[in-house]
Amino acid sequence: MQHSTETMMKTSPAAQKRTDLSKVAACIDACFDCAHTCIACADSCLGEQQVEMLKQCIRLNQDCATICLATGQIMSRLGQGSGPVSHALIQACATACAECATECEKHSKMHEHCKVCAAACRRCEAACKALAA
Repeated sequence: MQHSTETMMKTSPAAQKRTDLSKVAACIDACFDCAHTCIACADSCLGEQQVEMLKQCIRLNQDCATICLATGQIMSRLGQGSGPVSHALIQACATACAECATECEKHSKMHEHCKVCAAACRRCEAACKALAA
């Protein structure tokens, strides 16, 4: 099944210049999913009784969400091409996702939301790496 991201991308005149539309679309979708999940995880962490233990997790969730949103938005602009800024942003996003996932995994046995977030971060990390390759 084709997602709306890829369908929309194919309507762009810039799409004819790209051979990696499915990878770009997968990266965009993973970025927006990860951003949403990180925001929800940070909010859930704030609701936990031992918030102090989750401060680093919350910070990384917020940073990851911000980077994922920016990456998804910039990658949605096909006319920009795949220049050095886009490439650097994709790499930064993969790094932020890896760091956030590692932190969430530390809390995943106690907090289901951290387990869900870590998985979303790993998917986004993989999608960014696949596009950067």
